[in-house]
This record gives sequence, C-alpha cells and structure tokens, in this order.
Amino acid sequence: MNWLLLIAAGLVEVGWSQSIRPTAGFTRPLPTLLCFTLGAVAVYLLSLAMRGLPVGTAYAVFTGIGAAGAITPGIVVHKDPVTLGRLLALALIIGGVALSHATAPAE
Repeated sequence: MNWLLLIAAGLVEVGWSQSIRPTAGFTRPLPTLLCFTLGAVAVYLLSLAMRGLPVGTAYAVFTGIGAAGAITPGIVVHKDPVTLGRLLALALIIGGVALSHATAPAE
C-alpha cells in the first residue's frame, strides 16, 4: 500500500509541475489554486507513504517520478528538444527509481 501511495504522490507531483506555468507567476487565481492544491496533495500522499517506507527511498522515488514526469510532457506536449543527454538523464532517473524499489527493505 505504501508503494501505491508513493506512486500516486509522484503522479500528482507531475500534475503539479505542469500546473505551475499556467499560473503566470501566480497572478491567475484559479490556476494558482489548482497549483497549490496539487502541491499539497502530493506532499500529503508522500507523507502517508513515508509511514512505511524509509525517508530516503521514498523521497528519491518521489522526486524521480516527478523529474521523469516533468521531462516527458515537456518533450511530448511542449516540444522541448530531444537530445541524447536528456534521454540518458531520463533513463538514469527511471533506473534509479527501479533500483530504489528493488533494494528497499520489505514492508
């Protein structure tokens, strides 16, 4: 269950990262409200996951999902450049998350 909460937290973080730009520097009320809400939900879910997972593992996986999730929509939706370095970074993030999961102590 803790891993499911952690994955949910990471996915909400992806939504949060994508919600920042539409706030226009936090000058637009509804997008700003959505941004703050998503950020709070992501941290709340992370805190629930940390009840049964080591802090370092949970935070590494959380930020890894968030980073990979921010790069991917950037490339697909916003047409950010695709470079070998970015693809390698994405592969390393995903590999690090997988390794953290595989080597985490049993719940």
